[in-house]
Amino acid sequence: MKLNLNKPICFFDLETTGTNPGKDRIVEIAVLKLDINNQKKEMVWRVNPECPIPDEASSVHGITDEMVKDQPIFKQISKEIFNFIEGCDLGGYNIDKFDLPLLVEEFIRSGIDVSSFVKVKTVDVQTIFFKKEPRDLSSALKFYCNKDHGNAHTALDDTIATYEVLLSQLDKYDDLEPSVDFLSTLTRRNKNIDFAGRIIEDDNGDAIFNFGKHKGKKVKEVLTKEKGYYSWMMNSDFPEYTKKVITQVKLGLTN
Repeated sequence: MKLNLNKPICFFDLETTGTNPGKDRIVEIAVLKLDINNQKKEMVWRVNPECPIPDEASSVHGITDEMVKDQPIFKQISKEIFNFIEGCDLGGYNIDKFDLPLLVEEFIRSGIDVSSFVKVKTVDVQTIFFKKEPRDLSSALKFYCNKDHGNAHTALDDTIATYEVLLSQLDKYDDLEPSVDFLSTLTRRNKNIDFAGRIIEDDNGDAIFNFGKHKGKKVKEVLTKEKGYYSWMMNSDFPEYTKKVITQVKLGLTN
């Protein structure tokens, strides 16, 4: 089974210093790029995160401070990475909640305009898997491909495993269409306005909070009634793009 593509798609995976898209950093990124003919190109970048890598993170992906001390910082390779994936659809395992929001944050810190990502189509293989067989990536590889995931939590191996699982899912389930339009619609969790999913659209197209004490409430109404909530968000460790969205809503209230 092959994907029916009308534009290239990049499957990618991040290894990071932690699990908070707003403050953690990339230590490795791998991308598997497919052109419209399903021809593949693989790229891997090891990154100096400019901060210590916690032991808990190193125990997962095996990357230590010593291994990245002489590697470029993200800003030095950000344009190369951005140019490689620009104009492509994106795929991965749990990218909607983690990898894409964190990658966008790194681009923002590097001074790169991320506006082109706002409407990018994503295929989250984890969502398909959880809809069909709720397990992790290693179990997915064993279940769908009958392979052991011996190098789990290395970025390239996780990326390749994700791609192989998707192809097997397309073979296994007759109701899955091999097109990014269909798969992106299927795997989209919410109508996210920010990449981290803190702000989403309701059925009327209004921005609402998707977390905390104001979950489900309209952003405009909260910012009007509770003046200090905006300042609290700006001074907390929310992702920069989330703060940008909130600021745009706030500016709309004063225009």
